[in-house]
Amino acid sequence: MADVLILMGSDSDLPVVTTARDLLRQLGATVEMHVASAHRTPARVVELVTQAEQAGTLVFIAAAGGAAHLAGAVAAQTTRPVIGIPLAAGALGGVDALYSTCNMPPGIPVATVSVGAWGATNAALLAAQILGVAHPAIAEKVREHRRAAAEKVLAKDQQLQAQG
Repeated sequence: MADVLILMGSDSDLPVVTTARDLLRQLGATVEMHVASAHRTPARVVELVTQAEQAGTLVFIAAAGGAAHLAGAVAAQTTRPVIGIPLAAGALGGVDALYSTCNMPPGIPVATVSVGAWGATNAALLAAQILGVAHPAIAEKVREHRRAAAEKVLAKDQQLQAQG
């Protein structure tokens, strides 16, 4: 069983999605990843979500560009949290994917993060926060991650102040 199942609509999404996978692993979560398309392989999406839920997966992350229906297709199959990562693909630079991912009908929510790599980072952190409700070790690693980020900012400020 993986704590988090990450689905991506295409293998071209892998460089961005890997950011989420790697951060989740650093935070102590187990992760499984697959390529599955809401449009080209809808039965496979249903199969993966159903199997993951039965195995105990707690959070789903879906990354897609363009029409970006993957997160909604996943959310339609589970009552567990779904986080959508909109990806830039085509002429609109990800705005189309952002609107598609966040504009879900009432009753089928998808937590939507920003487009691209920032979104992948925040999707991982949000998934870890969800897992942290029941797993104190993961919650502590999220707190450590935030402390480390704050320390970097403070160190940069100290460098700036030292320069005068």
